[in-house]
Amino acid sequence: MAFAPKTVKVIKRIDGLFYHPSFLKKDQKKIFFNYFKSLNPIFEMRYSKNNPPPEGDYQRQLLRPVYWLGNWQFACLNYYHPPEGILHRCLLAEKFPPFMQEIVHTIEAIARSHFNKKDIPKKWHLNTCLINFYGSHFQDGKKIDCARVGEHKDFEPGPVASISFGERAFFQFVGGNNKLKKNIHYEQWLDDCSLLVFGGQTFKEKTFHRVQRVESKNPPLDIAIDQFETRRINLTFRYVPVEHIYKLDELPMEKREDIQTYLEMLATHSDYYKKMLITED
Repeated sequence: MAFAPKTVKVIKRIDGLFYHPSFLKKDQKKIFFNYFKSLNPIFEMRYSKNNPPPEGDYQRQLLRPVYWLGNWQFACLNYYHPPEGILHRCLLAEKFPPFMQEIVHTIEAIARSHFNKKDIPKKWHLNTCLINFYGSHFQDGKKIDCARVGEHKDFEPGPVASISFGERAFFQFVGGNNKLKKNIHYEQWLDDCSLLVFGGQTFKEKTFHRVQRVESKNPPLDIAIDQFETRRINLTFRYVPVEHIYKLDELPMEKREDIQTYLEMLATHSDYYKKMLITED
């Protein structure tokens, strides 16, 4: 009887991209999941009282719960988008826990040894992390799959690093002006505990990236989020210059008003945000 050859997971290195299919060890994965369970990820609304929907658009809840470290980029503050969108976009947030900071140092070393120096800003270091929880949302008794991600760019300068957990995700870099048919520059299945680092002109400036599919072959992850079933968790580490990160009392009053409800939600599980609100009062 003939047997199919065993699939070998290979580290991939091409100009502007590095992929390691099994970057984290089992004990590291366990530490991450214990940390995820301590968080209170929130569903944000796209707009707010002082940042209403533009004409032709409407207020809506974002598709998935999130948690930010380093700085929090609220949707209603329009995220961080240099060179124009830098003022009052990033609120100083919780630091990376020590175990995560140690891993970030390793990722930074990989980037500095693999990427062209011209693609790494002078003060670049990964000081921001967006934790996305992907899966299905329950609404009116129906299960709605919202694990895919449309094409977009991460505008923070320098290389971006992504660590994936849970179900595999089919990740693509696409470009071109034809909305119906995009040119696929590169595609890759992102495995559980994998690391993807990308940067430079091809993968940061000239192309968008998207998640076309997330598998559903295993039981949901053991992460308790109301009305949400988590199949995949992804961390993206980015760099925001420290001069563009603001303390709460440095934000204009109308922006503080727009994020007040979110801060109160976060404070129910986080001493950091609880102290922030007490100090603000």
